[in-house]
Amino acid sequence: MDTQVVSLALERLKKESLKSALEINTSVRRIMAETLISKGFLEAPPVIFSIVTDPLNHPVYDPSFMYGDYKYSLTKSMIFHKQILVQEIPKFFIFSPNVRLETPDKAASGRHLLEFTQLDLEIKNAHREDLMELAEELYVKTIEYVIKHNSKALESLGRKLKVPARPFKVYKYLDLQEKYGDDFEAKMSRESSEPFWIIDIPLESREFYDREKDDEPGILRDMDLIYPEGFGEALSGGEREYKIERIRERIIKKGQTFEQFHWFLEIAESGLELSTGFGIGIERFVRYICGFKRIEDVHPFPKVPGELSL
Repeated sequence: MDTQVVSLALERLKKESLKSALEINTSVRRIMAETLISKGFLEAPPVIFSIVTDPLNHPVYDPSFMYGDYKYSLTKSMIFHKQILVQEIPKFFIFSPNVRLETPDKAASGRHLLEFTQLDLEIKNAHREDLMELAEELYVKTIEYVIKHNSKALESLGRKLKVPARPFKVYKYLDLQEKYGDDFEAKMSRESSEPFWIIDIPLESREFYDREKDDEPGILRDMDLIYPEGFGEALSGGEREYKIERIRERIIKKGQTFEQFHWFLEIAESGLELSTGFGIGIERFVRYICGFKRIEDVHPFPKVPGELSL
């Protein structure tokens, strides 16, 4: 088995399609970083493991370990670190490695890896609409840059891209659910030829740190960006709960405990200001640009759920 894994890894490294994907990956990271830096963002280093990390809203295996007398978890996302850091650094981004030990059934999706990179960013005193506008700019500039600078790579992959029109279309979560059923995101993605937004996501579908609307209890000031052509979710983000009483209330609503997040709560008790942010998966973006059926084709050493990997 180990010999087969090594053999398959070496075969992967020889593929011309992987070289094209890595060329595009380089362009994606470059243009997004340059765009954000030009807007006054600072780049922060990632947090690989911590005493607190994203609880997520779906089951994954626990990536925790003991170091001496202390329990740490590998980073599922830097959500808490972002909300803390933004209080002092009002605009920043991170190329954040995330480890999410997904259940083996997620391999069938073609878009899940156990380890991946997010472009994570956060802005102080910004609202959802500000971040949606920024995300659209990043998306469009990246597609334009790749079309111009990676034309040979796209040609070798047989991939033709078009620059989407702005602003992207916006749909409400519950409206789509009522019209298409619970699988609305996948159905809409397959039917669409342009990226689109899903907003106003129900509380039960997200974590406690996302901000509930003042005028619509149970609905969050969240947004998801969805790729066309059936490629699914591109980006997820929203406004953050920042008032300590609201944070505590949301933890209780989610059936979680204060002890789980006591490190974060201690900081929140000293006072937080509103912030908004999002994370966009780099490998998923590269997969979409390349037009690959499976996300592992963008990575030289992919970790696929349920599979032994190098």
